[in-house]
Amino acid sequence: MITIKLCLFASLSEALNIREELIPLPAGSTLSHLKNHLIAHDAKWQALNDERILCAINHEMVGQHDLALNNNDEVAFFPPVTGG
Repeated sequence: MITIKLCLFASLSEALNIREELIPLPAGSTLSHLKNHLIAHDAKWQALNDERILCAINHEMVGQHDLALNNNDEVAFFPPVTGG
């Protein structure tokens, strides 16, 4: 069993009413497993399937969903950010 720190930012955090949370997962879980686990727990997590949602693991942007997660990883989801 591993535990990851889930962080949500901006409008995603507001919509799901969560800023951060510790999530236990089976060893060998991937980013896809994390999303499926959350969606199975509550349909509100479907928001993570929006292709515009960005993800970082331990402050590094990732694009692959088959990346293995490790104990104490920080996984952050956030909407695209625009600036001026």
